[in-house]
Amino acid sequence: MKNRLNNHDLKRDIGFFSAVILVIANMIGTGIFTTSGFIIQELGNPQNMLLCWFVGGIFALCGALCYGELGAMFPLAGGEYVFLRESFGKCMGFLSGWISLIVGFSAPIAAAAIAFATYSFRLFSLSPAPIMTFSILGVNIISISPLCMVAIGAIIIFSLIHYHSLRVGSRVQNVLTLFKIGIVLVFIMAGLCWGNGSTSHFSEALDLRSVFQDKFAISLIFVSFAYSGWNAAAYLGAEIKRPGRNIPLALFAGTLIVMCLYMFLNMVYIYALPAKEMSGVLEVGAKSAVSLFGDHVSRYFSGAIAVGLLSVLSAMIMTGPRVYYAMAKDGVFFDLFGKVNKTRRTPAYSIFLQAGIAILMVITASFDKLLLFIGFTLSLFAMLTVAGMIKLRIKKLAQTDSYKTFGYPLTPLLFIAGNMWIIYFCIRSRPVAALFGLGTIVSGLLFYVYFSNKRMKNDEI
Repeated sequence: MKNRLNNHDLKRDIGFFSAVILVIANMIGTGIFTTSGFIIQELGNPQNMLLCWFVGGIFALCGALCYGELGAMFPLAGGEYVFLRESFGKCMGFLSGWISLIVGFSAPIAAAAIAFATYSFRLFSLSPAPIMTFSILGVNIISISPLCMVAIGAIIIFSLIHYHSLRVGSRVQNVLTLFKIGIVLVFIMAGLCWGNGSTSHFSEALDLRSVFQDKFAISLIFVSFAYSGWNAAAYLGAEIKRPGRNIPLALFAGTLIVMCLYMFLNMVYIYALPAKEMSGVLEVGAKSAVSLFGDHVSRYFSGAIAVGLLSVLSAMIMTGPRVYYAMAKDGVFFDLFGKVNKTRRTPAYSIFLQAGIAILMVITASFDKLLLFIGFTLSLFAMLTVAGMIKLRIKKLAQTDSYKTFGYPLTPLLFIAGNMWIIYFCIRSRPVAALFGLGTIVSGLLFYVYFSNKRMKNDEI
């Protein structure tokens, strides 16, 4: 059963250009400016790091091609929630929506806000040291600092912008994203042409044996986080014009553009810094700028990255609430979150719910733990979504006149195999992150039972 109000409460105001911008905005952000230091810490070899980013890009392209078919088939609000509901039933769809609420959007919003605050503090040479902590058995549970307050402020401001209207939100989104793309292009060209780097940092030979080791798979979790967002346009299917054409094209074009930019950005990082200096660094973009252009210029670059990070923060705040809206319309979430503000025509309550969870994550989770938690769980549900596409094809439920995945069945099988590989090594090497992900899924099952029983009682009345 299709979401009965999906296409009536929300307006189709998003064209092809804005859809591509939305994909790019969701992808370029926290990950590319923060994860390369963690990846080089795992792999130790710059050439292997570049290979890891290339492999992750191929997986993302395969996923974008598959989601393009699903988006053309079901041009509704909700993305994976709708796709999994149609292929595996409401329970699996609900779990996907639950994961989107906690892991797919709220956690990345928190991570993006923390990264924005970190780069902002670097610009003004401020200390992010905690001013208040709450511990249990020696473990810090809550940390509140000036950095946290800046991150929380950014979440609140952009939530209010996207509450105001889709038109204003999308215009702010387009401006921020075009600024971010410009900064990335300038950094790449200036770094490679005029930066004070060294080609000797590329001298270590590529070690293909590392591809089959757990450290490469763990690095792919960080990479998959950086590439996450390639499915963004699918979540706003009910608000995109000519969805059968624009959703597949926007997903593919946006992902391909970002993959190329990511490869060049990582080449700049390696050109700027030897592996030892890059290892474990969160603000890898800022540190690269210091090495290439000196501390004075790097401060302004940190500010530019901070502004660019607002684009990904904005994009996720814009995208996520459409999932919770779709769930509520199907009767598997609180009715309140299926309501659209009559004046603004935006899912206001869903926007504020997401903001609240993201703020809680800002003060309770460290950045690297957030990344592993996000990467493992999203890989699992993206894999299931593409498997659902194959199921729809086999049962001949797909529309014959809609877009079909290029390279089928190799494309979806490659995507599924890659994500299974990541999940296996994550469970083996980072069991705590995997347990948190599985715990989130179990809590989702409990909520689904609650909403199912509630719906059955309402049907009996």
